[in-house]
Amino acid sequence: MPITRFYQSLFFRNRLYLSLGVLVLVCITGFFIPAAFTAALIGFAVWVGLILLDLLMLYLPGKAIEAERTLAERFSNGDENPVHYTVRSKYGFPVRGEVMDELPFQFQRRDFTIPLKLEAGGETHVHFTLRPVERGEYAFGKLHVYTWSPFGLVCRRFSLDAAQTVKVYPSFIQLRNYELFSVKHKLNELGVHRRRVIGHSMEFDHIKEYIRGDDVRTLNWKATARRGNLMVNSYTEERSQLVYCVIDKGRNMKMPFGGLTLLDYAINATLVFSNVAMQKGDKSGLITFTGKQTEVLPASNKKVQLNKILDQLYAQSTDWMETDFERLGVHLRASLSQRSFLMLFTNFESLSGMQRQLPYLRQLAKYHMLLVVFFENTELKALNEKRMAETEDIYMQVIAQKFAHEKKQIVRELAQAGIMSLLTPPEHLTVNVVNKYLELKSRMVL
Repeated sequence: MPITRFYQSLFFRNRLYLSLGVLVLVCITGFFIPAAFTAALIGFAVWVGLILLDLLMLYLPGKAIEAERTLAERFSNGDENPVHYTVRSKYGFPVRGEVMDELPFQFQRRDFTIPLKLEAGGETHVHFTLRPVERGEYAFGKLHVYTWSPFGLVCRRFSLDAAQTVKVYPSFIQLRNYELFSVKHKLNELGVHRRRVIGHSMEFDHIKEYIRGDDVRTLNWKATARRGNLMVNSYTEERSQLVYCVIDKGRNMKMPFGGLTLLDYAINATLVFSNVAMQKGDKSGLITFTGKQTEVLPASNKKVQLNKILDQLYAQSTDWMETDFERLGVHLRASLSQRSFLMLFTNFESLSGMQRQLPYLRQLAKYHMLLVVFFENTELKALNEKRMAETEDIYMQVIAQKFAHEKKQIVRELAQAGIMSLLTPPEHLTVNVVNKYLELKSRMVL
């Protein structure tokens, strides 16, 4: 082993410094008790011998440690993603150590270590999870394994080239969990409630013979005259409607809650909602817009549509520009020729901010069915629920109550303008959006 690599891999442990400190104290005692100085010299010789023996035990086997990191091909944003380490020892004696991984800079963790214990010639597996809070590419660096013998005086570092890059996509784990609960008929545990359908849709399916309990208003008199038996029309739920998730990428979607921005919450909810809409037979599409640019993914119910939505959501990011709702309306008038259901994800922090955009929202609602989804400020809500003792804190609570009241006023203003709205906490966005969609379907609004 080259001398430079030897120095780079060698580290002294606290046990070495503590033992040296004890020897120094014994030497100092030797000025008063001569026998103590002799004991210090003997102890120092033993100490040096143990260090040399420790070095020989750690360095003679050569490359005695092998390690590898196992990651998924992609991470799910906002969820706990598993990471696995496998460490193998070629030492002929048990060793202890720790694994230090060069995690991507997005996690901001520079003291990440995992302790481990390896038997002679043994193998161990270490598991933990990482929770990314932004989309993009995450670069993992080298994998370092520090080991020491039972003496524990010195430590040897093994640096293994384990560079990997993982892409973080919108929360597909959340989508998978939703599908799993849907199969098991346990969606109520996620907060999704079934809606009882009242009445029937007007999409004709087929003609059948009348049986007790059928709606007499659906009697088909011409078919009855031909067959000589009462015949009724059978209708089915209207399908293949155009459903678009419209995501605002302006600066008002940069607000962070629970580590995720409002844009990330909207993206995760869009992925689940699009899957639900296509399962219901509707065609799902995606629209993203900022101040100067509007991107449209045409609605479809093909199997590849969900992957297209996922790929397009992966690259979305907010900017600091003010959102241009007027430009959005003009663009949608030109690109959407058929009346569609638009679920608009945006945010209004003040009543005046909403009123500036209200004329353009009315214009959208004139040609399409519009549902405006915006967010509660959960930090202000927590502040409103606290008991305040100081005068300054009371003033802050009153201001927080004013902002919370304005959110409710925004809902009323939109309702007066004939625009549906949904005010929701960010963490409950996905469930509330799905419930609202199922409610509209059950009421035959869609």
